[in-house]
Formats: sequence, structure tokens, C-alpha cells
Amino acid sequence: MGSKTHSRVLTVANQKGGVGKTTTAINLATALAAVGKTVLIIDLDPQGNASTGLGVERKERTISTADVLRGDSTLDEAVVRTAVPRLSVAPSTLDLLGLEMEISDAGDRAYRLRKAIENYNPEKKPFDYIMIDCPPSLNLLTINAMAAAHALLVPLQTEFFALEGLSQLLETMNQVKASVNPELYLHGIILTMYDARNNLASQVESDVREYMGDKVYETVIPRNVRLSEAPSYGKPAILYDLKCSGSQAYLRLASEVIQLEKKLTAA
Repeated sequence: MGSKTHSRVLTVANQKGGVGKTTTAINLATALAAVGKTVLIIDLDPQGNASTGLGVERKERTISTADVLRGDSTLDEAVVRTAVPRLSVAPSTLDLLGLEMEISDAGDRAYRLRKAIENYNPEKKPFDYIMIDCPPSLNLLTINAMAAAHALLVPLQTEFFALEGLSQLLETMNQVKASVNPELYLHGIILTMYDARNNLASQVESDVREYMGDKVYETVIPRNVRLSEAPSYGKPAILYDLKCSGSQAYLRLASEVIQLEKKLTAA
């Protein structure tokens, strides 16, 4: 990405809902913050689950990502601090639902988020990582998120049709790469909601690893009750229950991401 930002921009995307996308964005960001990185989550899902899961009440979302993409506000103005040290969020509201229609004829419609990130004033608060949580669809919001990113992280539920959805997402990524953001690449695939007692899960895991090779992170995120409970308390699982298997898995994933980042940025 020919961006002037010094932050590494990672987009978390999958057009299927319920694959642990927001859970991954929140907990991976919290894990990165826990090891001393400053992180911003940009919530691009109209449902605003990342904002809610980080304890940002709807009444606190006076400036949202919809305002930023419309060009009515800057990204600096939208950023809200969370209860997690070093972790901030640019929250979303349902206004994002109508945004696609509003900007569909604009020549820069795919670049709105990239411009907002480039124009972010790092003197306000520089971020090591900017993580974008996408809606569960391949729409203009997801295209904006891919156009603004250095790399893509894909949470993939270990279930029967996993690979089918993945190939569709990778096709979209390649289209964005060809037309909008030539530097975009696949950072990795995160296997989520893994149930070790289920034979299908291990079969899907071996299929995905065979198909995608070292693009699949070693860390697998287990199906874990504490992970699903945490958002209703407005907390990342890592704050809600650090010792649960889900939190521990996201901490391991964060160290994998950081190791990979070191290699990528050194190259």
C-alpha cells in the first residue's frame, strides 16, 4: 500500500457470518496491546459488534466510521479509547448500512478508508497496528478495508464448506490486488471454533493446511464458551478470563502474527 501511515494495517475479513471474525479482531488486538503494541480497531460492520465487545456504548458513538467514510469527520475525531490500555476503536453505527448507496457513484468510493488512514494525524496517537473488522459480506465496505490494508487475515470456521467460502474470498482479494491495492497479500488463515472431539474439524484442518500450506497459522482457536460470553460483558475474552483456552490461543496467535510481521517488514 502506498500509504504514508507508519502503522501496519491488517484487515480481518470473511464474507460468512458467525466464523469468529469480530472475536478474532477484538482478542488479537487486545493480545497485541498486552505485549506493548498500540492498536486501533476500525469497526466497519454496521452491527458494531467490535465496538460493543470493547465496551463502547451506542450513546458514546457520536462520531462513527460512517462519518469518516462520508468525509464528514476525520479518523482522529472518531477514535475512542477503550478500557484496554493501548487499544482504541473507531466505532461503527447502523449508519454504515446506507453508506454504500450514498457513495456508490463517487470516483474514490473504494479508497475512502485508505485516505482517512493516510490523513490520520499520528501526533494525536501513533498506532503500531490498525485492525479493520469487516461486515460479513463482500461489499463496498470490505473492498475499502482491503484497499486500505497491507495484509488480510481470514478467520475460517472448521466446518464442511470452509474451503468453498475461502476461494471466493481469495478471488475478491486478487481482484482488489489487481485493480486497487497491488501490495495487498494474505497474511494468514486462522482456524476458528475448533472442536477437537469432532472428526470433521480435524479433516477440515488437514484439508485447509494441504490447500493453503504455510498460509495457515499454527495456532488454532478452540470452540470456547468464555470466548462467546465475553462480548456481553463489553470485554475482550483476554480481560474477561485470561486463563480460558480461547484467551490463551489468541495470545499465542498474537506472538505468531508478530513473528511473521518481523519477517515481512525486514524483507
